[in-house]
Amino acid sequence: MTVPGLPMAVPAGDLPGRVRIHEVGARDGLQNEKTTVPTEIKAEFIRRLADAGLTTIEATSFVHPKWVPQLADAEQLFPMVADLPVALPVLVPNERGLDRALTLGAGRVAVFASATESFAKANLNRTVDEALAMFEPVVARAKADDVHVRGYLSMCFGDPWEGPVPIPQVVRVCRALMDLGCDELSLGDTIGVATPGHVVALLAALDEAGVPPSALGVHFHDTYGQALANTLAALQQGVTTVDASAGGLGGCPYAKSATGNLATEDLVWMLRGLGIDTGIDLGRLVATSTWMATQLGRPSPSRTVRALSHEDTEEH
Repeated sequence: MTVPGLPMAVPAGDLPGRVRIHEVGARDGLQNEKTTVPTEIKAEFIRRLADAGLTTIEATSFVHPKWVPQLADAEQLFPMVADLPVALPVLVPNERGLDRALTLGAGRVAVFASATESFAKANLNRTVDEALAMFEPVVARAKADDVHVRGYLSMCFGDPWEGPVPIPQVVRVCRALMDLGCDELSLGDTIGVATPGHVVALLAALDEAGVPPSALGVHFHDTYGQALANTLAALQQGVTTVDASAGGLGGCPYAKSATGNLATEDLVWMLRGLGIDTGIDLGRLVATSTWMATQLGRPSPSRTVRALSHEDTEEH
């Protein structure tokens, strides 16, 4: 239920004063939907997210349509939202994807690597090092055009085929992505197996290797209910960029055990309670996710969306 003045803002410990939420609902959230979402609905979703105060909204992915059919409309979608006064990063897997993105005027792109060989093979049909070699000209060309480059790294905390992923293995690939010229990295807990101590250890190892928290974002899945705890651990280490998906949408088409992303509303509720600024209007965001859930024909998995939109009132 909605109670004015809640959550109470009670700062806790040495935490950042502001967090930038990197909203992935329109891309990562929708890419695994079995039923095609109309381009107009995607564009309206992005516009509503911007209206709710999100300043970084991942719009789409310029991958081959056979890889991710849900995002085959990238050329049609991007011009429909390009006028928004927000950052609209897009994923590009290779130079062809970069060409498509640059033609439409994209100012931010992202490449996506893997910390494990098994996932690199499943996702990109390449070894880890072959994928890095493929990204080298992509990053170089993007930087030459003054385009911001984000590097995604999947399977940082565990892999469905290989199990535990050694921290030095993750650090090596992160360092390689930074050496290519990436402006920031997003550490992906693709199957949601991370726990806070693991997060702290990885961030410490990265810092020691010259990849500071200021260059990092974290991307947690909530498979085991650990996403918020892991996020708090990352914030305590100095991370100020957190990936989240409106309404908790999303998974990963190449990792069947991956369930939904951390819900943006759940994250905003926690940050608001910690006195951390996000610039987001939670009411508008909840309304947006409730609207999107209606378009998809199912309730939002976000606890905060359910609580603030009264979706659970009949159960009490």
